[in-house]
Amino acid sequence: EGLFLYAHNVSPYDGGVYHQAPLLLPLFSLLPNPSIHPLATDLLYIAIDLLSANALMQIAESGESVSSRLFTSARKNAQWSAVAVGAGYLLNPLALLTTLARPTSVLTDLFILLATSKACAGHALTSTFALAVASYLSLYPVLLFPPLVLLCYDRILLRASHAGPSTNSNVTNDNNRKPPSLFVFALTHLTRLALALAALLTLSYLINASSWSFIPATYGTHLLLRDLTPTVGLWWYFFTEIFDSFRAFFLAVFWLHMASYSLGITIRVRRQPLFAVVALLGVLAVFKPYPSVGDTRLFLGALLLYGHVFELTRYAFPALSSLLYSAFLGPAFYYLWIYAGSGNANFFYAITLVWSLGLSVVLADVIYAVLRDEWEAERPEMKGREARQI
Repeated sequence: EGLFLYAHNVSPYDGGVYHQAPLLLPLFSLLPNPSIHPLATDLLYIAIDLLSANALMQIAESGESVSSRLFTSARKNAQWSAVAVGAGYLLNPLALLTTLARPTSVLTDLFILLATSKACAGHALTSTFALAVASYLSLYPVLLFPPLVLLCYDRILLRASHAGPSTNSNVTNDNNRKPPSLFVFALTHLTRLALALAALLTLSYLINASSWSFIPATYGTHLLLRDLTPTVGLWWYFFTEIFDSFRAFFLAVFWLHMASYSLGITIRVRRQPLFAVVALLGVLAVFKPYPSVGDTRLFLGALLLYGHVFELTRYAFPALSSLLYSAFLGPAFYYLWIYAGSGNANFFYAITLVWSLGLSVVLADVIYAVLRDEWEAERPEMKGREARQI
């Protein structure tokens, strides 16, 4: 509908149906009608998936998941190869479903992976711009800024320590110059992120007939939860049942709860900023207002970077069983509620709770495994011995 209105010189944000970023309209308008000529659209989504897998493979090849500036895993020899990580990402059944559904969220996933891969390479400016594009498209990736800026900072410090002192004190190239303090580095790139977002929003303003109407229609919908269409998330049912007088309060609580993980996880796993990025992808897959199976696909794909700690997980079977259980029954319960009329909203929401529970257990279990790996690196004599988490 958005493309139809755009092609007929009508604002796509007047109808209240289109909630995507304005810059996607010129991109997809270049493609032929997918209902008549679907090949071009199919090739585009295949290319996006391949680029995403390539970025994930670059992250795996950097070795950041097993050896960062401040930590080296005792299980680094068990790291999964880049080919295995890329194949696991592409062959995930959820990845196939996402590609068949052709959502625009795959572009957000691509730029998130690009931002992470460039951060692993120490290319801070490119990483910041990729994160700005991802945040422009979907808003939530801005929460990944703290771990990504730490990842960039660590990689640049590591590269500077390997390269040695520069022979020219006037050299300002990031590739051979030690960065300033972490605070100045983070503030500089936060400014760059804000400038990139401002440039993208200005360009969107010009494309949208010099109107800012796209802001409430896109970001306002996410922030204020105006659309209560059932999803695999936790928000829609709660805000359907809640009284309007409490809506603003619980909106603030839900957003604060999700945003609080960004700094908390980053500080707790300071020695492994890449894992903080992976963990936050899991948080977004569970707690964002409008999640999809594409978010789960991205989280599970990034989780393969830490395949060397899978042996330390404790609840892999019940977690994966609950995900499979809800993946098969979710569509059935949705059909019984919406189409057959023999069920109600509780049917579908109950199975989404099981889905979210399974993802939460996977996330918590991997966090435990990574922290256990850190603990065993500090105390090698405890490797293989039973430990109780307090």
